Amino acid sequence: MRQLKEVGIDEVTLIGGEAFLRRDWLEIARAIGDEGMACTLTTGGYGISKELARRMVQAGIRQTSVSIDGLEATHDRLRGKKGSWKACYQSLENLREAGMRVACNTQLNRLTAPEIHRAYELQRDAGMKAWQWQMTVPMGNAADQPDILLQPYELLDLFPQLARLKQRAEAEGVFIAPGNNVGYYGPFDRILRSEGDEWHVWAGCQAGQHGLGLEADGTLKGCPSLPTQAYRGGNIREKSIRDMILNSPALNINSENSLEHLWGFCQKCEHADLCRGGCTWTAHVFFDRPGNNPYCHHRALKMAEKGLRERIQLRRKAPGEPFDNGLFELIEEPLEA
Repeated sequence: MRQLKEVGIDEVTLIGGEAFLRRDWLEIARAIGDEGMACTLTTGGYGISKELARRMVQAGIRQTSVSIDGLEATHDRLRGKKGSWKACYQSLENLREAGMRVACNTQLNRLTAPEIHRAYELQRDAGMKAWQWQMTVPMGNAADQPDILLQPYELLDLFPQLARLKQRAEAEGVFIAPGNNVGYYGPFDRILRSEGDEWHVWAGCQAGQHGLGLEADGTLKGCPSLPTQAYRGGNIREKSIRDMILNSPALNINSENSLEHLWGFCQKCEHADLCRGGCTWTAHVFFDRPGNNPYCHHRALKMAEKGLRERIQLRRKAPGEPFDNGLFELIEEPLEA
């Protein structure tokens, strides 16, 4: 924690698996606060009792985000555990009663997208103050279920819904934070990324620039979502965090704003200089390399103008390792195929 503070980190989020798997996880939370950094938690929300919620507040955790993916049947299917959806809402209640600020995060895929409006209402009524969306991509468990992944052309229907929902939530006092793979440059980008009167648009992958990912074994990456083998910047048992930030190429993939990694549609895109291929994680887990992101609203619109659409199709299954991914191909076909 001292090393994180020294390199300028101001917030540390404990994520999973589950932080609870470490018996000393609340000691770690206190250590974050002792260094003057904010501590938050992202959790699957299974089994947070009233007593644990109280201890979390005492340890200085400022906000807990519970992962809720759709309505009950959808969430339980994705989690692989019956009763997990109800457990999330019980955890939200226990956290709120303990005085914790509660948030939620939701995966966007073919199962959850049709339920997004009703899911919002339930989470809002459960006390949610902030909500993050993330597109489901083929890493880990999702790599073994390609049929649940949204097809790129389905963004044409999804993004108008997200924009309406963002405006509604803002009016009802819920802050919406679209994840780094929700974009880009379509007609709703400013609506989705702006905060109040401050207008924002996507400004490229920030892995290693505005964030870091520290795995349980000490591995440091520019972003916690990135595949470990391809983006491993070193290990804190071997080098200091400062040394790795300054000298590891894997942590400095965005430092020079290079466009050499771009290919396919992204290489010729009018937004390439700023976007640089969108979310590195998303492109890599589809194609085993960054630089061509199929989950782009602008891209889907441009294809539709030509009467075309793109479809992703699995070519190679994931090998079954942590942070693994499959390999997909892009198929271009008529829009009404």
